[in-house]
Amino acid sequence: MTNELHVVFGTGAIGLSAIEILAERGTPVRAVNRSGRAEVPDGVEVMGGDASDPEFATAASAGASVVYQCLNPPYAQWPQMFPPLQASVLEAASASGAKYVAMDNLYAYGPTSGAALTEDLPYAATGSKGSTRARMAHDLLDAHRSGKLRVTIGQASDYFGPRGLLSAMGERVFYPAIAGKKAQVMGNPDQPHSYSYIPDIATSLVTLADHDEADGAAWHLPNAPAITTRQFVDKIYAAAGNEPQIQAISRTMVNVLGIFNGQVRELKEMLYEFEEPYLVDSSRFESTFDAHATPLDEAIPATVEWFRAHPRK
Repeated sequence: MTNELHVVFGTGAIGLSAIEILAERGTPVRAVNRSGRAEVPDGVEVMGGDASDPEFATAASAGASVVYQCLNPPYAQWPQMFPPLQASVLEAASASGAKYVAMDNLYAYGPTSGAALTEDLPYAATGSKGSTRARMAHDLLDAHRSGKLRVTIGQASDYFGPRGLLSAMGERVFYPAIAGKKAQVMGNPDQPHSYSYIPDIATSLVTLADHDEADGAAWHLPNAPAITTRQFVDKIYAAAGNEPQIQAISRTMVNVLGIFNGQVRELKEMLYEFEEPYLVDSSRFESTFDAHATPLDEAIPATVEWFRAHPRK
């Protein structure tokens, strides 16, 4: 048990998983979200307010030794909302003298024509979401290099797991699998793809917080060896006890549906992830911290059981 306060901004799937891990080991935790309400373990403080307001963010971070940034603005508004949100939480962490642990994805790299993603690849994204993520990562590492505060970044692939409703491998796949209906997947389901398990992501963020050697760098968080999306979905249906059924959403379909549906339109920039091999190399994290991803044959059935226990509302 430690008396050092860890403050987690964001109570989505990853933030809540990190909160549970910290609380289980006896670390004092403060959860921060907009509403001030969340289903958290006993003893976890929940504080509500607008994290993009520097005054509130600073108050929420008071006394923290580690600040985790797991907030996620509306997908369509990332370029406008995400950088100032990050800047607010970063300033708050600096004011408290805390280490800053950022939850990030892999958008900044852009398409790689199927080459494996490693941490030494340049950030070459040209789309609005990818370039926003690249700029934000550069800002964080610049803040670390300047001595403003200690920063580390955890980067994960498309995730799945408990509470992972809105991901590519979320409610559009797991609920249909349980019901014996047709799942919807993006792009070409016969391309290999690395998927990240939410509890592994959260555990890895806590690992980054605990280790000084993680500071000043971005790390690919552990994911199981890549298999095709079709094989991944087959495993989901097998765990659910049903025969697999897939509807693949092609780029043409996204273009047509996007005319009428803004949420679908937002998917176009990142569709390349599912049209070519998307292979994430997490070996640097694994070898440095002696950590490994949960095998898919354990993680997928556990996720099926979570979705079964939490039916659609």
